[in-house]
Amino acid sequence: MSLGSSPPSVRPRGGGRRAERLAPYVLIAPAVLIILVLRLYPLLLGVNYSFTGDGERDGQAVGLDNYTELLKDPVFRTALENVGLLVLLLPVAVAIPGLLATFIHLRVPGHRFYRGVYFFPAVLSPVIVGAIFNLLLAFDGPLNSGLGYLGIGPVDWLGDPDVAMFTVVGVHVWATFGMALVVFLAGFSTLDPSLLDAARVDGASLPRVIRHVIVPGLSRTIQFVVVTTMIGMLTSMFGLLYVMTSGGPEGSTYLPEYYIWIQQGQMNRPALASAASTVLFVIMLVVGLAQIALLRRTGRES
Repeated sequence: MSLGSSPPSVRPRGGGRRAERLAPYVLIAPAVLIILVLRLYPLLLGVNYSFTGDGERDGQAVGLDNYTELLKDPVFRTALENVGLLVLLLPVAVAIPGLLATFIHLRVPGHRFYRGVYFFPAVLSPVIVGAIFNLLLAFDGPLNSGLGYLGIGPVDWLGDPDVAMFTVVGVHVWATFGMALVVFLAGFSTLDPSLLDAARVDGASLPRVIRHVIVPGLSRTIQFVVVTTMIGMLTSMFGLLYVMTSGGPEGSTYLPEYYIWIQQGQMNRPALASAASTVLFVIMLVVGLAQIALLRRTGRES
């Protein structure tokens, strides 16, 4: 072989090609194993346990008795009604961080203030947030005192069954919107700036820019925020409920998560709690898929 000639190419043997094909599966195997062992397997155990009895019938198959009891329980029905309320309030919970992220990205007046303080509530514990708002929203607290100066009568924010749930949801949105805002700001980094420039040149108003440029451009980000916000509202409000209302008044602020804790931790009914957990999982799955489908269709229409 001459000095100037290139060395012969070495073809990978069958074992090398097989290793290349298996490499991706080997890399994802730990994550898949963790999901199966720590997520899927406990979920299946919980579903199976929901068809067994409590107390004297512990471990015995009872069919759908637990689910029938849940549907007959007025407290659980209230919890399901509150889930419907959360679904109705979800657009507000998503729109608030979305609009603030838009203001920051477009640098409207006041954007420096929003950029400086938006993440502060997210670093506070739910227990601390609940304790703070218990003081602010007390019947004789600062908020009602301020309303009194305006000639408005006091509101029993946490003691009125018609108001308490809205109050807790509002506090939860205030305490958690910082994370969603971070996601929106990351989404804005992927938005084509030429589209915004073209909209400004055409003289489009801010509402039109949001509707026709920002919303379609951030459709995937919005889908992600909608789903994660809904999951957070269904599974991360326990601390606030426990500190602010303890499920009251008259059980009006119960959510499935709080109901599950009461049945498991105080009533010692783990099978019934497992049935309620299964119902909560199905609700989250159905609502999440429905929201994604709706957002995708809205994105295509836009």
